[in-house]
Formats: sequence, structure tokens, C-alpha cells
Amino acid sequence: MADKAQRVFGLDLMRAMAICMVLCSHILWIYVPEDGLIRQLFALFGFLGVEFFFVLSGFLIGRILYKIYMKDDFTISSVFGFLKRRWFRTLPNYYLVLLINIVITMSLSYSMPNLGLYFIFLHNGFSKMSTFFPESWSLSVEEWAYFLLPFSLLLFSFFFKPKNKNRFFLIITLFLIAVFIFFKIVYQSNHQTTTIDEWNVSLKAVMIYRLDAILTGVLTAWISINYANFFIKFKFILAMVGSFFMLFMYFGMGFLQILPGNHPFVWNVVYLPLTSLSVAFFVPFFSQLEITTAFIKLPVVFISKISYSIYLLHYSVLLQLFMLFFDKKNTTLLHLHFITALYLTTTVIVSYIFYSFYEKPIMDLRDKN
Repeated sequence: MADKAQRVFGLDLMRAMAICMVLCSHILWIYVPEDGLIRQLFALFGFLGVEFFFVLSGFLIGRILYKIYMKDDFTISSVFGFLKRRWFRTLPNYYLVLLINIVITMSLSYSMPNLGLYFIFLHNGFSKMSTFFPESWSLSVEEWAYFLLPFSLLLFSFFFKPKNKNRFFLIITLFLIAVFIFFKIVYQSNHQTTTIDEWNVSLKAVMIYRLDAILTGVLTAWISINYANFFIKFKFILAMVGSFFMLFMYFGMGFLQILPGNHPFVWNVVYLPLTSLSVAFFVPFFSQLEITTAFIKLPVVFISKISYSIYLLHYSVLLQLFMLFFDKKNTTLLHLHFITALYLTTTVIVSYIFYSFYEKPIMDLRDKN
């Protein structure tokens, strides 16, 4: 975790927005399912929140890895040094919450198919995952991206001995993006996706089809370093372009009836990379955004700091436990609002405790070492 002097408010804001969007989508479970604009919007928030996390994560690790790679002595030791810091950041939280989920699920006598694959982030590697710990699908994407990119740089550098490492970093990033878009083309040629639900579990949440989302953030990092003036000068225009893409994808495509059943290529091959690109267009604006007003900055930074703990705990652990204690079909709407407020408050408090007494001490140990 970056210290206070290193934090960028705009990136904290992106992270805080992302986790709030994910929370908005999952509180729908508290309410009786029904069609409506707010419900559709909240469901969209969940999708967008994870996509923001992907691109932001790629942007941050891309800048870190680029600086490591550009040194003269990029070796296997450099790769494991990079991975060590990432694993300190992500694995202790994940494995502890995974064990908590196992205990809860066993106590409820629910099944846990392919449990062993959860420990190596392959439970959704090449096909749809089970309903156990469903939010962990995105962590598989992130962990394998962290592993794949530095080893690809190391391996290809060994064989090709690049003279221009800056250009080579870009080539490898673009090559990997192309590879994972190609996997989507392979999916398109072998599957007949007809519904959004099928697309959600069989493509959107499968690791092998999603790594390009992280790599799009890495590409954004390369541009931010090599074309810093462009990044600053055109940040508002780029954000407007990103807004246009999003408005078209999330409203225009529905209006034009561009759906998985009648336009499968658009959904299976184009839609997800275009989503990543639209989010990337916002990064120049947010990465330059600073604010000193305490009553705005402090809550944003607070939510950003505990966002990883919130993500791991909010759904399979906390929301599942909440749902055991009331029958939403026989509960008034006002009571459901109260339960939602109680659930959100509990999520923030528990996540803060988890962050303060487990996540942060591990991060402090990493930085000390």
C-alpha cells in the first residue's frame, strides 16, 4: 500500500468508485427480483466496477514493472522480487477469506466443486466456475496477469535480446493483448452464446478470456510514461471519448438491440476489449486529479484503502450470512432498506478491522523487508 505521500487522489477515487459500484450490484440480492431502471443500472455497476479494477490494477503494476524492466539487470530475481511484493499484497487476504468461505460453506452443507483449483487461481481458468466464492473469479485474472507479463518479458528478452527495451515492452504488451483477444475469437467459433447470463459465466468471468483487460491497463501505463504530455494535455478529451463509448455500449447497444443472440461476435470478441479501452480513456483524467478538501478526500482515501478487504468479505461472507436471518419475500420494503443500510455499515466496519489488524500489518512487513 502506498503511503500518504505517494497516494494519487484520482486513482484512490477510481478504486473507491469501483468498490462502491460492486457493492451496489450485490445489494440487489437483498431485494425481491424485479425489472426496473435502478435495478438494471445497479447490475451494470457491478460489471463496470470490476472492469475499473482491472484497468487500474494493470496501470499501476504496468508502471512498476516497466521501471524494473528498464534497468540493465532484469533477471529471474527481478521477476520474483516483483511477484513477492504483489503476492504479499494479495495472497494473505485471499487465502484467509477462502478458508473462511470454506468453513461457512461446510457448515451450511453446500457443495464446493473443484475446491483445490481455488488455491492456484484456476477455478475459472478455462471454463465457468461454480457458485462457491463467486467474486474470486476476478482475482484469478489479476494473479495470472501478474505472473504472465513479467515472465513473458523475461523469456522473450532472453531469446530476442532487444536493443530497445522500451519498444520491446510495448511489443510484448500488444502481443499478449492480441493473444487473449484471439482466444475470444476461438470461443466465438466454438460456442453459440444466446443470453447475457450465459455470456456472464462462460466468457466474462473466465480467466483465459479476460487477461487482456489487465494488459490494457499496462498499455495505458506505457503511454503515460512515454507520452506524458499527451496524457496531461488531452485528459479531458480522452475522458469524453471514454464517456461516449460507455454511453453507446450500455445504452445505445440496447436501444439498437445489439444482443448476444443476434450479434454474438460483438459480444464475444469486441465488447470486453472495448470496455477495457473505454475505462482506460478515463485514466489520464483520474491520474492527474488532486483535491485537498478534507471532507471529500478523507472518505475517498479511507474506502480506497479498505477496498480489497471489502471486495473479499462483502458478498460470500457477510451478505450470505445476512441472508440467512430474514425472508425477503415477507419483509416490507422499508425493512429491506434498513437491512441494506445495516449490511453496508457492517461491511465497512468489518473490512476496516480486517484491514487494520491483518492486511496492513502484512503490508508493513513487506515494506520493512
